[in-house]
Amino acid sequence: MGLVTGVVTFLYHLPQIYKWLLKPYYVVSLLMTVAFVAVRKAPGLCEHLASQREDGNSCDFDWREWEILMFLCAIVMMKNRRAITLEQHIGNIILFSKVANVILFFRVDIRLGILYVVLCLAFVMTCKPPLYMGPEYIKYFSDQTIDEELQQDSRVTWIVEFYANWSSDCQSFAPVFAELSLKYNCPGLRFGKIDIGRYGEVSQKYRVSTSPLSKQLPTLVLIQGDRELMRRPMVDNKGRAVSWTFNEENIIREFNLNEILQKSKKLNKSRGLKEEHNDFELEEESNELETRNQTESSESKKDK
Repeated sequence: MGLVTGVVTFLYHLPQIYKWLLKPYYVVSLLMTVAFVAVRKAPGLCEHLASQREDGNSCDFDWREWEILMFLCAIVMMKNRRAITLEQHIGNIILFSKVANVILFFRVDIRLGILYVVLCLAFVMTCKPPLYMGPEYIKYFSDQTIDEELQQDSRVTWIVEFYANWSSDCQSFAPVFAELSLKYNCPGLRFGKIDIGRYGEVSQKYRVSTSPLSKQLPTLVLIQGDRELMRRPMVDNKGRAVSWTFNEENIIREFNLNEILQKSKKLNKSRGLKEEHNDFELEEESNELETRNQTESSESKKDK
């Protein structure tokens, strides 16, 4: 069932996947993902590789390699059951394919294994995954502006994402947070982000650890004025994040976004009525003042 769901998801998002594959990060990742298959099947090269096949055909997979590849497929399907976005699905395939390639290359020839590891390290250091550049209603904070913005109006509720650019989980979550901002952003509910990988003092003040071991990135915090209402994921006594799935449904339910949105609309409506009432009173006062001035002017003319 998981395999069928994965295939259907892949076909549905095929146009989007095609656009991604044109980007350097995904082009290189795809080449590194199929590296062992290409080497094992390459004419003129595969004949020189070691093989445990009984027929001695070194240009085809032996039983151990098939076993590793099947185990890879099982791991990817298990991990993708918890994946939220298409980026996470593709990221899991790329990550575990590289791990499988390392094992397979070291089995065949230790020199090929070392070469592949060096290429992986060079890829990680020089090529970063593309950042989300789609539409959003999100305010990006710095260490100088975050407190001022959050405390400017106590009637405004903020949902703030604490993230780091180097975190793959944060990069995968970016489209989800952007979509929520498009649906729920209003004068009474606003969305913000701050890169605590750059601002260490902010991470300490808001108690969000940037350590990969803590699993706290990304962290969503609901703030009103200077009060923190809630956060996800929660943190246990050992400073590790309690497992929580960052999908749209969970965020809407846990943070009561529908309720906050309705309250904000009512508040804005009442503000609008008050403003109309105040405008009406001002208009009446100005009319009275104008009438009074005209009366006084006419009386002064009569006296003359």
